[in-house]
Amino acid sequence: MSEDGVDGLPQEWARVPLGEICDIQAGGPALRRTDQVPAGVPVIRPGDLRHRRVSANTVAHLDPARARGLLKYRLDAGDILVTRTGTVGRAALVTEEESGWLYNTHLLRVRAHDPSQAPYLLAFLSDRRVVDWLERRAAGTTGMRSVGIRTLRDLPVSLPPLGRQREIGAVLKAVDEKIRAHEEIVRTTTELRESLADLLMTDRLP
Repeated sequence: MSEDGVDGLPQEWARVPLGEICDIQAGGPALRRTDQVPAGVPVIRPGDLRHRRVSANTVAHLDPARARGLLKYRLDAGDILVTRTGTVGRAALVTEEESGWLYNTHLLRVRAHDPSQAPYLLAFLSDRRVVDWLERRAAGTTGMRSVGIRTLRDLPVSLPPLGRQREIGAVLKAVDEKIRAHEEIVRTTTELRESLADLLMTDRLP
């Protein structure tokens, strides 16, 4: 990607600003530690985005009574979240599991006008060249850099024909699911190892 967009587009591909094909909205509550409750409505933060998915293991929760006043920040399956502060440009796809959850002020929600484009748009937004494009336009000082809605709306998107978008999105989505599955295996095996070590080191294993 150059300063002005993607160079050398294949034939039949188009280039459009992201804001023409998506609704982009800033996040909701900042969710201070004092706002968190043990159980309630999950609120996604930048640290919960892992391998282009949302990690349910780390999300914080907001009191349901307060969450009722934040309906405009409820997520739907197929939404894409993009980090707007700190490490800008990391993206994740919202699945059915996270539908109805909220997202905080450090994230931007990208909702495609055509939901079938979401997997391709996730792949595009995750491309290193696109992340570099956003980082170059982030405002602020090191460690406190931020990307605004207008910048994301202006992002030039290279679009193949819809059928090709679906093919690309499906292939990369399958790879992401493999990554997520292996990460879950590592997590559960690590927990098993810790439990086993505790039993062995305290001579409690039969």
